[in-house]
Amino acid sequence: MSASTSAAPSDAMPPATARRPGNGSGPARRRRRRQISFDKASFFAVALFLPLAVYVVFVISPFAQAVYFSMTDWSGFTADMAFVGLDNFARLLGDDKFLRAAMNSALLAVVVPTVTIVIAIAVATMVTVGGATTGGVRGVRGAGFYRVVSFFPYCVPAIVIGLVWAQVYDPSRGLLNGVLTGIGLDGMADFPWLGDTRTAMGASMFVIVWSFVGFYTVLFVAAIKGVPGEIYEAARLDGAGRFRTAVSITVPLIRDNVRTAWIYLGIAAIDSFVYMQAMNPGGGPGYSTFVISQDLYQTAFSKGQFGYATAMGVVLALVTLVFAGAVFLVDRITGGRDDVRGHA
Repeated sequence: MSASTSAAPSDAMPPATARRPGNGSGPARRRRRRQISFDKASFFAVALFLPLAVYVVFVISPFAQAVYFSMTDWSGFTADMAFVGLDNFARLLGDDKFLRAAMNSALLAVVVPTVTIVIAIAVATMVTVGGATTGGVRGVRGAGFYRVVSFFPYCVPAIVIGLVWAQVYDPSRGLLNGVLTGIGLDGMADFPWLGDTRTAMGASMFVIVWSFVGFYTVLFVAAIKGVPGEIYEAARLDGAGRFRTAVSITVPLIRDNVRTAWIYLGIAAIDSFVYMQAMNPGGGPGYSTFVISQDLYQTAFSKGQFGYATAMGVVLALVTLVFAGAVFLVDRITGGRDDVRGHA
C-alpha cells in the first residue's frame, strides 16, 4: 500500500526537464524580428519615399520659400533683400486697392460656384432623367446634342474665351450691342458692359460661368448615371415632380461630386486671373473687377515689389485653403455621407 501510494506522485508529477530557450512556449519564447526584404524596401522607396520627396521638393519647399520672401523687401531682380518680418502683411491691411481686390475675389468665390453648379445640375438632370414621365427613366430627346454643345466652351482656352468675350462686349462694334440694337433696344447701341460699374462684374461672372458649366454638366451626368434607375422610378410612382426629384434624390445622391465641384470652382473663381486680365487688364471701372491675382501681377512685374507681391500670394494661398476647409466643414455639418445613405 505504501509502495503504490509513493509511486502515484511520481507518475502524476514527472520530473521537470530543462528547456532550451526559444524552442517552446512560455516566457522564454522570443519573438523573431521580421527581416525587411529587398522587395519590400524597394517598394517603400518607390511608392512612398520617392513621391514624398518629390512633393516636398516641388510643393512644400517653394511654399516655404514664398513665406520667407513675403517677409523681405526683395525687388525680384537682385540677390539683396532685407528681412522686414510681418511688415508686408501689415501693409496689406491698409492697402485699399488690395482690400477691394480681396472683396471681389470673395464675391466671385460665392457667386460663380453657386450659379455654375445649379445650372450644371439642371442641365445634367434634363439630359439624364428629365425626359418623358411615362416609360423608362431617360433624358430629353436630343440629350447627346445638348451634352456636346454644353461641353464645347470648356474645350476653348481661357485666354481665348476672355479675348472673344471682350470683343462681344465691345461698346462700338460688339456683337451683344449689335443684337440688342437689332431687336429694337436703341439705348444699348454704345453701352459699355465692361466699362460700367453696374455691369462689369456681372458680365465677367457670366463669362466664367459660361466657360465652366459644360465640364461640370458632364461630371454630374456621369454621377447621375451611377444612381440606380429604380430610385427614380419609385419617386415617379410616389408622385414626385422633376424639381422635387432633383432636390430630394439627385442632389443628395451625388453630394460628393457637388462638394468636389464646389471646391474646384471656388479655387478657380478666387484666382480668375486669365479671364479678368483678358477682359479688363486695368481692373475695370473703379477696380470693380480687380482681383488679388491681378494686384499680385502688377505689384511684382510693374512695380518690382516682389516681396510685397509674394505676401499677396501667401494670403491668396491661405484664403484658398480656408475656402476648401469651409466647404468640407459645411458638408460635414449638414450631413455628408450619412445624409446620402439616409436618402438611399
